[in-house]
Amino acid sequence: MMPTLTTTIESPIGPLLLSASAGALTGLQMQNQRHFRELPEGAVHDDVWFTDIKEQLDAYFSGDLREFDVTLNLVGTDFQRRVWAQLQAIAYGETISYGELAARVGNAHASRAVGLANGRNPVSIIVPCHRVIGADGSLTGYGGGLDRKTWLLAHETASRREP
Repeated sequence: MMPTLTTTIESPIGPLLLSASAGALTGLQMQNQRHFRELPEGAVHDDVWFTDIKEQLDAYFSGDLREFDVTLNLVGTDFQRRVWAQLQAIAYGETISYGELAARVGNAHASRAVGLANGRNPVSIIVPCHRVIGADGSLTGYGGGLDRKTWLLAHETASRREP
């Protein structure tokens, strides 16, 4: 069994804890994030394995990258994985409501369940759960905190406008 690899990188929204296993990214968590997933016992620190992901995140934070090219292993229920797949289809700088996301996963009445699955997203930013907002346009709920959600959405909006 391959060990879980980890590293922590700095970002404009604070330190990000990355984890990977079997050649795929399994986690991107923010400091003091709700639903924080503890690393398994025996996790190994490895900065080198995450070099490409760090470069992509640096490019994202500088406004030069809009789509990530990262192999992911998202561990969750079938419903959660369907929600997370739909999150990846939301375009950079765009937002949708929880109701719209629920409709996209096949149950327009499952807004609350979609919100819960959204909050359990193990790979924030790359799987852009910050792009889901309330039906009235309000920035409701975000495991990393509303200040970070506000920052990420403003960053993407500003980067999209640049030539």
